[in-house]
Formats: sequence, structure tokens, C-alpha cells
Amino acid sequence: MAIDWGTVSSVLTAGGTLVLAVASFASIRSADRAARSAERALQVSLRPVLVSARPSDPQQKLIWSDGHRTHLTGADGYAHVSEDVVYLGAALRNLGPGLGIVHGWSLREGDAPVDPSAFRRQGIDMYVAPADHGTWHAALRDPEDPAFGALVDQVKNRQRINVDLLYGDHEGGQRTVTRISLIPRESDEGWLCQTVRHWNLDRPDPRDH
Repeated sequence: MAIDWGTVSSVLTAGGTLVLAVASFASIRSADRAARSAERALQVSLRPVLVSARPSDPQQKLIWSDGHRTHLTGADGYAHVSEDVVYLGAALRNLGPGLGIVHGWSLREGDAPVDPSAFRRQGIDMYVAPADHGTWHAALRDPEDPAFGALVDQVKNRQRINVDLLYGDHEGGQRTVTRISLIPRESDEGWLCQTVRHWNLDRPDPRDH
């Protein structure tokens, strides 16, 4: 029987093309995995993780835009009512390798944070360096604000105050919400800051797995 070399050539060509396609697909998948791994590594290197400061952290000064000021030592929090202003503050520490920038805050009692657009914006960005301590502070200045009266009662009656902080890395990504509690100390009129929970806004929440 005569060999149809044209058919053989076509089969070999098709086989070679299939091998090249498989190799190209594998190469693309490998490159895609490498790119995703590199992206995750970059994100991890930029990721801040804010928590309450350590009890051993040094004293830090807080100054509000109206000149009100205080000092926080270790894991202190701050809550104070003065005329028509309620001042809040906390000593923080960044456990992550990336610079943390606090963009906003929210008074929250529910199981989840409010939408990012509903956070109260900071007058200035507040930076917490990697593996270092820092502070957060804010104020309510409008007695007509729906949250004002309840917050005044919490401070005067020395009740726990939950505050959600919205922050991210220095590129504006990896938005995270950390809930802190300002807890009245029993020994004096001061307050302590305690970390409650974190929520990832730009990546899957590990609690969902």
C-alpha cells in the first residue's frame, strides 16, 4: 500500500501545532501564576495592620485643629467632652510591613462596618509607620449631628465606645477597617484602647473560607 506522504505531513504538522499550543498554554499559565504571586508579594510588603498600641509604648502627643491637646501613654485611649465638642483619640501600632494611612472613622455598634462612603473623613491623613507606634484622633463638633448626643452620654457615663477606622496602604489600596474600643479604666478617669476586629475591603475575608 502506498504511503500518502501528504496526509502524514498534515498529521505531523497538526501534532506539532498541538504540542506547541499545549506548551504555550502551560507557559502562559505559569507566567500568570508567577505574576499573581509577585502581585501578592508586593501587596503583602505594602500591607498595614493597625492595632492598639503596646502598654510599653512611649508617650505620644495628640493635637486637634482647635488647639486641644493631650498625651497618650502605652495603649491609652481618649474620650473627652468640652463645651460643644467631643474629642476621641487612641494610641495605635502598625504590625504590618507597609505604611498605614487612616482616611476616616465611624461610630459603629453593628456586626459589620458601614459602607466606606459613609465614613467620616479625617481632616488630615494620619500616618502610622511600619512596625512602629502612632495615634488616631478625631472630634464631633456639631451638636445637631445625630451621633453627638449619644456619644456625649457614652463619654459622661463612661461607657465603652466602638470606633471603626478606615485605612489603607500609601498607594490608596488594600483598604481595611479595624474596629477599636475605647474602654474606661477602673483605676482612674482615663481610657484604654482595645482592638476588636479587622475587615478586608479589597480582598477576600479569611473568615469566609
